[in-house]
Amino acid sequence: MSRLSKYSVLLDGESIETKREEIKEYFLNTYDLFEKVFEVLKDDTVFYRKSEPTRHSMIFYFGHTATFFINKLVNMKIIHERINPDFESLFAVGVDEMSWDDLENSHYSWPEVEAVRVYRQAVKKQVLELIETLPLSLPIQDDSPMWVILMGIEHERIHIETSLVLHRQMPLKYVKDSSYFPPCPRSAKAPENSLVSIEGKEVHLGIDASNPLYGWDNEYGSYSEKVPDFHVGKYLVSNAEYMEFVNAGGYENLEFWDDEGKQFLEHSGAKHPPFWIPQGKGFRYRTLTQEIDMPLDWPVDVNALEAEAFCRYKSQMDGITYQLPSEAEYRVLYERSHLENIPTFHESRANLDFYHYASSCPVNEFEFNGVYDVIGNVWQWSRTPIRPFEGFKVHEAYDDFSVPTFDEKHALILGASWASSGNLITKNSRYAFRKHFYQNAGFRYVVSSQKEEQTVDIYESDDLVSQYCEFQYGETHFGVENFAIATARLAAKFAINTNKALDLGCATGRASYELAKTFESVEGIDFSVRFVQVGSKLKDEGSIAFSVKEEGELISHKKVTLQELGYEDLKEKVAFWQGDACNLKPNFQGYDLVMATNLIDRLYNPRLFLDTIDERLNNEGILMITSPYTWQESSTEKEFWLGGYKDAQGKEIKTIENLQKILSQKFELLHVQNLEFVIKETARKYQHTISEVSIWRKK
Repeated sequence: MSRLSKYSVLLDGESIETKREEIKEYFLNTYDLFEKVFEVLKDDTVFYRKSEPTRHSMIFYFGHTATFFINKLVNMKIIHERINPDFESLFAVGVDEMSWDDLENSHYSWPEVEAVRVYRQAVKKQVLELIETLPLSLPIQDDSPMWVILMGIEHERIHIETSLVLHRQMPLKYVKDSSYFPPCPRSAKAPENSLVSIEGKEVHLGIDASNPLYGWDNEYGSYSEKVPDFHVGKYLVSNAEYMEFVNAGGYENLEFWDDEGKQFLEHSGAKHPPFWIPQGKGFRYRTLTQEIDMPLDWPVDVNALEAEAFCRYKSQMDGITYQLPSEAEYRVLYERSHLENIPTFHESRANLDFYHYASSCPVNEFEFNGVYDVIGNVWQWSRTPIRPFEGFKVHEAYDDFSVPTFDEKHALILGASWASSGNLITKNSRYAFRKHFYQNAGFRYVVSSQKEEQTVDIYESDDLVSQYCEFQYGETHFGVENFAIATARLAAKFAINTNKALDLGCATGRASYELAKTFESVEGIDFSVRFVQVGSKLKDEGSIAFSVKEEGELISHKKVTLQELGYEDLKEKVAFWQGDACNLKPNFQGYDLVMATNLIDRLYNPRLFLDTIDERLNNEGILMITSPYTWQESSTEKEFWLGGYKDAQGKEIKTIENLQKILSQKFELLHVQNLEFVIKETARKYQHTISEVSIWRKK
């Protein structure tokens, strides 16, 4: 087929101008390919349909990748003006099935599709200008402004594939054939699968700063494991091989399904893989835009729960214990196949990157040293939950890419698919999905003596998040009251009505629960998912565990529960969301209280928050602002500071004075006081800070 896609851009090179041209070409190829994916939808009305209940309408994804560029560039202070603030809030978050992703359609007023097309063109123009003008040195490193551009490109590459999956799940009447995405024209009798012996070895996973390709933060760090000998399926499990499980009543026999699998069956009603279409006593098969005769020799498309159930079934039938491969076992297989990383590896050797087809193909077409489809065709589910490597560090531009998946609920997928490109097909890529997701993924089985270790308590090890867990849920120090409790009690004292409250800058969520003692409904919002997930996990799972630094490398582990905190009867009153205080979604409104906690001196443009916060409050609603006014240019460029500087006449400008000037037309100042707090860094080092509290009533 014609070349739709292009390999990723190397980070090094000899010429800066040549590198700019490479990035420009890669960006344009990505942007155009993404839009071709949406040309598969039959007409603009389909953009407002959902193909799957746990996903947004298609228009969200059409706008999302463009707003990603602008939001990341604004947050990293590479640009200072938005193109369309409404779109950049509306399309910002809600991709993964997390508790803080708001998928309720009534909360959204979707724009016209043509308006989103126009917006995408404006973003395209902006990014092209930046590629031409941003400071650039080689090699490109993760603190370079150009890294954020590459991040946006690779992010859109991911959504090329995930959008194709969603479009494939759309009823056939809502899609149309496209010459850009032809399926494989061949199918025959499926080969009989067998086991291949694999010699074990020690493998080393993870990359460092010398890696010549763009990498996501979860790829960095190091991990080593000695893998014993094992056996692996010669082929991916084909539709024919999986048909035996279906015909044997595998979906009805609950002994093959674990608890999560049983929940999936109950909620989905699944009786067979999602792209099998019952017809008479058999099945037909759904490609992206067509219904065809069942290609028995193509790999089956299933989620991880279905793959695991098949392994249990086959284990019972054969008297051998089959399981999905681990991440380390897959690396042994990869290295045994003598595969080279891109760009040395040529895509013609596997079914990936749209090079051959826009569908799966026979499982015996691409061979790698005696094992087929080691990479390409479909992703391969693993039994390994994605976990951070030793030395993992969050990339500040996208702190919610990896961390929310370190929950033991997201299984790694390995090896890429026919629709994978860019970072997705690199040797070190690490992507993970919840086990009930569908993602151009199938599986192969292994016979191995190793089992995946189960983690009972996942201790939060992110230093900053752990520090805030201790701050909000740990012990008090030096006679200073818990700050979250103190602020919530003070806010309740001034509230006139107590229906709905917003805890803005909620961090790990303690104050949100405390506010629920007074208010009927509380929403906690923070810019960082790393924080939001803590309060959300406490609500959903009933406990949180975190690590606290004590001395040097010595740490202590702590765990708190809803029951210990006395929040069991409050949890249903609390909800947590990710959001940008400077550009909140329109559905965040109707509050009797907005409590902005130690927030304004960390916003990239605090005036954007202050100028519109009244619109979120009911009449006589209370706005409570706390801040130590520690203005710093790393968070807020100096031109946007509200205080802490001298004006042109040499007059000292205090933040409280500017707050009064900005808010006085819409608010009455009721109260000002100091409120101290203590943050533990180690057993013998603490931050003792005084925050100023100002309380305002909407006029």
